[in-house]
Amino acid sequence: MIDPLPSTDGTAQALTMAANDEALTPLSFLERSARVHGSRVAVVDGEVGFTYAEWLIRAQGLAGHLRSLGVEPGERVAVLANNSEPVLLAHFAVPMAGADLVAINTRLGPHEVSYILEHSGARVALVGPQYRELVAQRPEVTQVVLDETFDEVVAAGRESYQGWHVADERASISVNYTSGTTGRPKGVVYHHRGAYLNALAMTLDHRVSAESTYLWTLPMFHCNGWTFPWATVAVGARNLCVPSIDPQQIWDLCSSGEVTHLCAAPTVLTMLAESEAARELPAPVRLVTAGAPPAPTIIQRMEDLGFFVDHVYGLTETYGPFTVNVTDRELHPRDDPDHYRVRARQGFANVAAGSVQVLDGDGREVPADGQSLGEVCMRGNVVMTGYLGDPEATEEAFAGGWFHSGDLAVVHEDGQIELRDRKKDLVISGGENISTVEVEQVVVQHPAVAECGVVSRPDQRWGEVPVAFVTLRRGASVTEAELREHCRERMAHFKCPAQFVVTDLPKTATGKILKAELRQRATEVAPGAVRLDS
Repeated sequence: MIDPLPSTDGTAQALTMAANDEALTPLSFLERSARVHGSRVAVVDGEVGFTYAEWLIRAQGLAGHLRSLGVEPGERVAVLANNSEPVLLAHFAVPMAGADLVAINTRLGPHEVSYILEHSGARVALVGPQYRELVAQRPEVTQVVLDETFDEVVAAGRESYQGWHVADERASISVNYTSGTTGRPKGVVYHHRGAYLNALAMTLDHRVSAESTYLWTLPMFHCNGWTFPWATVAVGARNLCVPSIDPQQIWDLCSSGEVTHLCAAPTVLTMLAESEAARELPAPVRLVTAGAPPAPTIIQRMEDLGFFVDHVYGLTETYGPFTVNVTDRELHPRDDPDHYRVRARQGFANVAAGSVQVLDGDGREVPADGQSLGEVCMRGNVVMTGYLGDPEATEEAFAGGWFHSGDLAVVHEDGQIELRDRKKDLVISGGENISTVEVEQVVVQHPAVAECGVVSRPDQRWGEVPVAFVTLRRGASVTEAELREHCRERMAHFKCPAQFVVTDLPKTATGKILKAELRQRATEVAPGAVRLDS
């Protein structure tokens, strides 16, 4: 029998707490890597690179400069710039100054940028030179321009650096704004604990190590780069920054063996697969995809080219990735016809996330039959603190003690969840529910189709009917009859699109198809007016 712990008086308890309780924060990752991996390259940006030992000093210098500008603990500092070393640095330097990082989508317009700066209360912003005018509309915001003077600013800031201390691991570390497609953007508050835990989960799920080189194809403003700014530093990996998506450059880097890991939305995978530079890789590159449900066909195409695809799912409100697909390779080997269909499921909560359930309208779990539809709900370590300054929206989002995602899904017999649609995107035709995700996955199975977005269009007889907007693969052509027959062979006829329209698909900066815009387009296309001209 194990003896129980001896009782302790107040002094002993205080000493014990001091020795075995430390706030979880990703800031500790940089300090550790500077000690353990000090001579390793932390980040490369163009012709410039820094070791971990050098990069810690830079982070301290930027933190000190922010304090010299009057940034106080608990305030917020914005960043509006393309992927680059300074933006990566800000993920450490801003919280080292005691502030919260507000990374702003670089594709937003002047009014949206102005609103976020005002709503977040940011008085200082790190700004790429090309975005200065967007920030200048808020004259109360001091700009730190990320140009040739930035290194001087960082070097001088060391004199003002005061060290960092995180007393409460649930204190905020960043605020990320939603896309605002259905109203004003909402500020999603992350805390140190969640950032720390989700970053470690990403190193496990994506197999990132000190020997890895991570290519920054994912925008760093998107859910703090799905927490990979902290994940890569946790293990001492090498970060390779590129300012924008260039398929030729990505293929060259991956083919050279320089890159081992990257993240990208399914739309970027399609862009890579359709590129003239596409070729089979000499060595596997690990790739995380999320942001929209990937079609089984694009997972297969990327793996045929030599990538290994890790599929995750989450939202801005869950630090990015919350679940990960965990397919049993013995039950579903690669030559199994169902292999890629199973790989396209959204999976289980990651090792640090918490719990995910699919709940019906009465708050009960749906049966694991792969058919019963419910809403994906989460709770745990990597769910947001709430919406900044919006208690009503926060209360609504957390009704019943769960975060309600707004995504509809089923649960399969093996326990993995699979998305069917957003609540607002579900097509209800003649009283039948039609999953736009299911229809899209069937349409893109056609060899001529690269991407597809399906939305509803009002119909006098059925109430609503699905309309498919498609982009074709390079050099491909197809007829309406071929697409319709392809769909009718693979799904119930009532689910088949009433129309097919070939066009460019409007997307957000993170690669999500703008369904609201497609719904508007669908109402403007006369019934029967099928356009298949590319």
